Amino acid sequence: MPFAEMFSGAPSSIWSWLTILAVLSVGMYFARHAAHKAILLLSRMIYRACRMTATSLMQAEHRLQLRNREVLLAAGREDTERLVEREFDRVAAAVKRDLSACPAVTRRLAEEITQIEEDHESSTDVPPSPPGWIDAVEAVAAIPSKGEPMVANILEQIHTSLVKSQEEALGDYRDAVEKRHKVLHALRPHWRDVASQLGTIDKKVQSLLTRAGAIDKEMEKYEGVMKGTDAAVRSLSSSSLKNLFVSAFFLAIATGGAVINFQLIARPMAEMVGGNALIGNFKTAEIAALVIILVEISMGLFMMESMRITRLFPVIGALSDKVRRRMIVVTLTLLTLLATFESGLAYMREVLLQDELATNAVLRGADSVVTAQFTWITTGVQMGLGFIL
Repeated sequence: MPFAEMFSGAPSSIWSWLTILAVLSVGMYFARHAAHKAILLLSRMIYRACRMTATSLMQAEHRLQLRNREVLLAAGREDTERLVEREFDRVAAAVKRDLSACPAVTRRLAEEITQIEEDHESSTDVPPSPPGWIDAVEAVAAIPSKGEPMVANILEQIHTSLVKSQEEALGDYRDAVEKRHKVLHALRPHWRDVASQLGTIDKKVQSLLTRAGAIDKEMEKYEGVMKGTDAAVRSLSSSSLKNLFVSAFFLAIATGGAVINFQLIARPMAEMVGGNALIGNFKTAEIAALVIILVEISMGLFMMESMRITRLFPVIGALSDKVRRRMIVVTLTLLTLLATFESGLAYMREVLLQDELATNAVLRGADSVVTAQFTWITTGVQMGLGFIL
């Protein structure tokens, strides 16, 4: 029966469909074992394929984790080595700068201490020795007067002489004490100088101790990185994630600055190289502006590499300090020249805009062109943006 005749009438069509359904049911009934085997085989194949894929993904994940761990540890080791090296350089510079004066300070302290000892010895309080005639006076004073005026007169004269002698001795003693006080007063500048020198040495030693503490912390971090501890890996992972976001933020800022810079210099470059000239499907002026921006970026990278801020080119970082300083001067000079050139292009852009406004005004039939009073502000801003960006 043709397929079109199966739908020609309702009764015949129903019987035809029932017949086909019965035949299919019988065929599927007898083929059920083969179908079950085929479905089971297909399911096993899919299961094995999925399992192999899962195993491969797990192995790839494990290798990626190991690789990530190795990269983090290598980067952390390099950063820590650089920090430790910088701290050692600072300590060496501090030792060379501060402790080089230690012999002079030691000699000065020795001189001050010697002077203090001499002054202290000269200020020693030596009690005056009693006169030798005191014993004779005591012997005469022990003689009984027995009411004789001559003896009383002699004793009175002896007493007067003794009082006078005591006053003279007391005056001499006061003069000696005053001299000792003057000597002790003269010791104050020496003590202050010694205290100042010791304070300076203490500050220098404290600075070295602070540097040593920083070196100890970096060395502990370095030991953790060398041992590959989990704490070091977590710290490096968080630092890497933070650096990623910070770098992405500054990269977005740099991209925005490059776009603005491109817009500032594209039109003046069209006047210089020809606005209708094409290189492929791109305008020559746009390519020239892009080349200038890329050259500036390259000079900036070379300068940062020379200053050892970045580590993209190990060859530059391995150069001697003299060569790196020369590279810094050369790249900074080229950047200044390019920035000045872009500032001039920004000024040229403003002049072209003013000429275009004047031309449009003339074409509209205006009698005179009104010049804005504060155009120098926009001109200065554009020149500043061209120089900075």
